[in-house]
Amino acid sequence: MTTDIFNNTILCGDCNTKMDKIQFMRNGFILRAFECPNCNSKIIHPKDEQEYNDFMDLKKKEFNVKMRFVGNSYTVSIPMEIVNFMKEQERILDDMVRLCFNDPHSLSLNFNASKMDSDENIKSRVIQAKEYKVVRNNKPVLHVKQVYDSADPKNNKMQVFRNDENLKEAKNNGRKN
Repeated sequence: MTTDIFNNTILCGDCNTKMDKIQFMRNGFILRAFECPNCNSKIIHPKDEQEYNDFMDLKKKEFNVKMRFVGNSYTVSIPMEIVNFMKEQERILDDMVRLCFNDPHSLSLNFNASKMDSDENIKSRVIQAKEYKVVRNNKPVLHVKQVYDSADPKNNKMQVFRNDENLKEAKNNGRKN
C-alpha cells in the first residue's frame, strides 16, 4: 500500500516549521506543493513534478503534421504522443476545444480552457517565443522572431530579418531590424 506525501505533515528541512499545502501554476501546469511560512522553501509533489517534466520535454519537441480538407473544414492530425499525454492528464478528448487566433499567422487550441478560466485562485501568465523562417530555393529569405507576454505587453516584440546575412549582422552588432 502506497501513501501519498500530501497525506502527511511535512516539516521544513531548514527551519523545522510545519509546511502549508499550496497550489501554483508554472507554464499553465498546476502543481501541488508544500511551502514553509517562515523561509518560503517549497517541496513540489513528486508526481506533479514528474508530470511537469514530461510536459516540458513534450513541449520542446516540434511536430510536423498534415493538414487535410474534410467536408467544409480543414483538419490537423494530433500526434499520438500528445494524445497519450493528454489522456494521462485525465482530459477528455471528446470535449469541445477553444480555437482562436493568437495573431494573423498563429492559431491556438485550448483544451479544458473553461476550467482554467473559472479558477480564480490561480493567475496565469502566458509567455510565448516563436520563430519563423521562410526559405526559397533552399536559401533563407525571411527570419522572424516574436515574443509575447500576456502579463506585460510592453515586453512583446517582433524582429524581422530579410536574410541570413542581416541576421548575422544583427547578432554581431546587437541591433534590431
